[in-house]
Amino acid sequence: MVTCKQFLQELNDYLDPNVDAEIKVHLAAHVNKCPNCFVIVDTTLKTLQVYKGMQPQAIPEDVQSRLWKAIERKMAERPKS
Repeated sequence: MVTCKQFLQELNDYLDPNVDAEIKVHLAAHVNKCPNCFVIVDTTLKTLQVYKGMQPQAIPEDVQSRLWKAIERKMAERPKS
């Protein structure tokens, strides 16, 4: 039995049309029984459809700079393994 946490870790595989059918069936069994994961899948699919119809937009340079600084700060805070 797949847990919600396991399903979320495998969400990309579930959404990938090229994934092995056996894996898809295994994950679909969970989605069909779990209303929370069903909503996540449904919302994710709808979001992907919206973004596929959009044209790429350039990120303003100041926003890009702030984003990179925030990512670097977060990475520096992560414990090293």
